[in-house]
Amino acid sequence: MLAHVSTCRTFKLTLTLLACVCAAAVPVAANKRRAPAGGQRAVVVDERLAALRAEPSLTGALVQRLGRGRAVAIVGARRTGDGVNFYRVAVTRRTRGWLQADSVVAPLRAHEDERLLRLIQTSDDFDRVARARIFLDEFPRSPLRPAVLLLYGAEAEEAAAKLSRDAERRLKEDKLPDGGAALHSYYLNYNGLDRFNRIGVRFVFDQSTKKFHYDGESWREILRRHPRSPEAAEARRRVEALSADGNR
Repeated sequence: MLAHVSTCRTFKLTLTLLACVCAAAVPVAANKRRAPAGGQRAVVVDERLAALRAEPSLTGALVQRLGRGRAVAIVGARRTGDGVNFYRVAVTRRTRGWLQADSVVAPLRAHEDERLLRLIQTSDDFDRVARARIFLDEFPRSPLRPAVLLLYGAEAEEAAAKLSRDAERRLKEDKLPDGGAALHSYYLNYNGLDRFNRIGVRFVFDQSTKKFHYDGESWREILRRHPRSPEAAEARRRVEALSADGNR
């Protein structure tokens, strides 16, 4: 009887630990960005324009600058004489101001997914990946999602190639000690991966070539959820290439 109780307790503890591991593995980007109550939700996608001002004017007093991914609540709108649209937004319960409308997307408004896709297409490098991540988080049912999933993965794989070169050069300069930690652990702890990790991009490491590769999750989503989309053929080709290289 005691052995049975002990086994049950061990089983319950194992389930608890697994639940904790799974919860910890959820990407930060997958957690819904929260906006203050009392207005329509919007998210900053172009931080270059995200100057919160005291009045709806490009020369208005600066309250603060908002970072990409920051959620706000739209509580009003105004168009200026020079044709620039502004939203009055709540940033916190106590902080309000005016943001240029082009700096944010409001998921409940029509055609905002189209506008964000255009911004993604004109972005480069990490900016493209980060804005694509916002699209995937904020527009889960958009018909443009397969196109963004493909762009997201392709840019992540390009980033992997650059990260591989940077990591190899850095690790050569650091002169790793003989008999120390495993080589792949140095690569997978390389700090160049950090900002990608924070938005949910995952890389795998090929020890034989000493190269990173994107793990292919966005391409697999296309095959799972959008198998008839125009992007499916390219997604399948990329997943097969990953599998052929042993990166699953």
